[in-house]
Amino acid sequence: MAADLNSLTVFLAVADTRNFRIAAERLGVTRSAVSQSLRKLEDTLGIALVHRTTRSVRMTEAGEALHARVSPALADVEAALAGAMDRDTAPSGQLRLAVSSIAERFLAGPLFASFVDAHPGVQLDVTVTDDEFDIVAAGYDAGVRLGELIEQDMIAVPASGDQRQLVVASPAHLVRHGTPVHPRELVTHRCIGWRPSPAVAPYRWDFEENGRRFEVVVNPQVTTNEMRVMVNTALAGGGFTLGLEETFRQHIARGELVAVLEAFCPPFPGFFLYYPDRRNHAPKLRAFVDHVRKQSAMWRAP
Repeated sequence: MAADLNSLTVFLAVADTRNFRIAAERLGVTRSAVSQSLRKLEDTLGIALVHRTTRSVRMTEAGEALHARVSPALADVEAALAGAMDRDTAPSGQLRLAVSSIAERFLAGPLFASFVDAHPGVQLDVTVTDDEFDIVAAGYDAGVRLGELIEQDMIAVPASGDQRQLVVASPAHLVRHGTPVHPRELVTHRCIGWRPSPAVAPYRWDFEENGRRFEVVVNPQVTTNEMRVMVNTALAGGGFTLGLEETFRQHIARGELVAVLEAFCPPFPGFFLYYPDRRNHAPKLRAFVDHVRKQSAMWRAP
């Protein structure tokens, strides 16, 4: 006997929450109904899917394998049904996005403002985060990251032009401490570094010479996970820092910061909007993807 769709939906809710009560609340049914439905599915398949205790729910190996295969398939079914029902209706509902904090042009405001103006039925929920995680498992519809950080099983749409990292410092700092002529000299200079969390070492600084990439392990005297702190410290003469050119552009134009070592800082592919590779997507996501495509084409135009 084949398992029914409702039982699989219950199983996925339990697998995602690892909690019968929370799964029941998500589905709008009783905890007893969840337990009975899961037991029926296990009886149908002839194998245990979860280990139950009075305090926790843990997936069996068979349960983990079933979840990995059923979750994306069921999401496709739900999206297909939703698409069939609302293909001719306006996009609506909440669209959850996880966006890198350094995607400044994407986050600047005009893109979001123009989108909600064109699609008033969609509510954008934007989380700014530099953590690397599975956006699908975390409940996001899409994310924005640098292309090199995106998983290969995702669809990626350009969300910016090419980017370039620059090393900058204030004019006063250069007068006092000199200007390095090669990136490796930075290890002897005061630097301002970035790291995503206290448990992670500061990022190494990437450069390129004669077509070959190399890293410099600077020893930052100031380390933070906030770009504004890095920029403000550099503006105050606190040392050299590394970041995207567009982050520093206005300060360089005003003479508040000076770019150094530019010959070692080539351009690279920039930010991408990415989302699961599925045959059917909700109208709200399709509308946002189309909007980003148009906006990105304008940004990349000469």
